Amino acid sequence: MSKEQRAKINGMLQRTPADGPRSVESIRSGFADMMATMIVPEDIRTTETTLGTRRTLLVEPVGPQRAGTVLYFHGGSFVFGSPETALSLTGNLVARTGFRALSVDYRLAPEHPFPAAIEDTVAAYRALLDSGEDPETIAFAGDSAGGGLTITTCLAARAAGLPLPAAIVAFSPGLDHTRSGESMATKDGIDPFFTRDGLQGTGEMYLAGQDPHQELLSPAVFADPTGFPPMLLQVGTNEILLDDSTRMAVRARAAEVDVILDVTADVPHVFQAFAGILDEADQALDRAALFLTQHVRA
Repeated sequence: MSKEQRAKINGMLQRTPADGPRSVESIRSGFADMMATMIVPEDIRTTETTLGTRRTLLVEPVGPQRAGTVLYFHGGSFVFGSPETALSLTGNLVARTGFRALSVDYRLAPEHPFPAAIEDTVAAYRALLDSGEDPETIAFAGDSAGGGLTITTCLAARAAGLPLPAAIVAFSPGLDHTRSGESMATKDGIDPFFTRDGLQGTGEMYLAGQDPHQELLSPAVFADPTGFPPMLLQVGTNEILLDDSTRMAVRARAAEVDVILDVTADVPHVFQAFAGILDEADQALDRAALFLTQHVRA
């Protein structure tokens, strides 16, 4: 990664912070504006559809399509974001794998706090299964809060007796609402995107008074991932959420789950969104695409 690439990205993130003493509307519009500057592959097409009761963005390759579906959960601290803000990520996964992606517009806090998002993602997955889709052809993927949803949706689906998907890919997942990871302190001030205080604010909107000491809110601390499909956790060393991924990987390993912990040095939160700007973003997406094609079976 060149110093010029890193400086450009830090400048973008610091101009449009994802947290702070702002209104929810301001946070949402600022994040949407920033993500609209991301590079989206040209060889994809998008169509609006519905999964469960939620609007969903279908992302497909323009050329030949391979059998396989990425059920995608966007990031945004459960308060902001949409399928459109994640289009650089879904588009690049589609372009690199040939699979289609279905990006779910799940309900957001504070209007719809925990567990609304998980209810929506499980309902979307159930609808996909009910349509005849084989779980072996489905992978969960997501970034940030959506990366956390790849894990909690599996937990909730397992509790509901649903078969689990073929694979999990999580970009910089948020997996601990107790905020007890060491990186919350050691990377505070280094992370150009998040601060501990900012995460506290959006976290309170999502929790709405719920105790975070439970597996659906802090799976890196409390979840039992026994029986989970293979998972790829990608994270950067400059993230205050770094230890969410490292601890989840330890839990997966202890439960005899195939897990790849993919840590990239000196990159920010969800660095994969900067494909076409940051060399490491393209390289990480290539690794994620390879992982998906290895585990999603036609």
